[in-house]
Amino acid sequence: MSPANQPRQTKAERTAAAREKARQIREEQQKRERRNKLLLRWGVVVALVAVIAVVALVVTTSMRQNAPVSDTGPRAANTNQYGGVTLGKGSAVTPVPAGTVNVADVPSPSAQPSAGAAANAPGVEPSAKGEPVKVVIYVDFICPICKQFEDTYGSTLTQDRNDGKITVEYRPLGFLDRNSTTNYSSRAANAAAAVANSYPDKYADFFNALYSQQPAEGSAGLSDEKLKEIAKGLGADISDAVDNKTYRPQVKYDTQLAASSGVSGTPTVFVDGKQWGVGDSAKTPFDQFLSAAIAAKG
Repeated sequence: MSPANQPRQTKAERTAAAREKARQIREEQQKRERRNKLLLRWGVVVALVAVIAVVALVVTTSMRQNAPVSDTGPRAANTNQYGGVTLGKGSAVTPVPAGTVNVADVPSPSAQPSAGAAANAPGVEPSAKGEPVKVVIYVDFICPICKQFEDTYGSTLTQDRNDGKITVEYRPLGFLDRNSTTNYSSRAANAAAAVANSYPDKYADFFNALYSQQPAEGSAGLSDEKLKEIAKGLGADISDAVDNKTYRPQVKYDTQLAASSGVSGTPTVFVDGKQWGVGDSAKTPFDQFLSAAIAAKG
């Protein structure tokens, strides 16, 4: 039978059909809404799991980075008993045998210097006659004033080193651990010690890279992965030392030794036994202070 010959629906039948169609539409809409709600719930669950995973990773990393550091441990090769790495011509590092440290051996300060007086830092005495002028610099890798000092005078120090006029001994400290959320100062100093130990020819470049990429004071600092990445880019694999905090006891020892010697901030700079920025040199630019010492050496 053709549609034209089909019996005409009554009004009641048309109303019933419309209601059935509306019911089917409502049911389909309800199904879609239930399906969307289910997908939304699963999306929230997945997002929540991802957030929990990220938080767990951050917390785990922070706990590992801030775990208590032993008072005893190895001293990196090529770092002296004060924590210093000495650079000469062509960034050559003065060889020093590896050793051990024990924080209990840090001497008590005999007397703290008065305000404005020089610190009683050990091992900063003048070099022997005929030898290059001895420059010793206490630094902290998150210290913005240290970066400013390097940006201003680094090229002068490098030129004078390469000319054989001076040696430069850097002593990294963990003074400003309180100014990061992950003990960045000590972590960076640990990484630098690892480079000195195994890749001394890369030390100067790694030192410079830490300042060129210095994080903001008060921030978390560069991650351990970033420190390893910087070293790897220079051809130095320090992963084990960074992950195991191998030289953190050394950094702890060196920092406490500096503090017990009256070093109260960074940079603290000595040139042939005289501390720059105190006493008569309080207003003398460093390059002039250094040039005077070189001239006096003859």
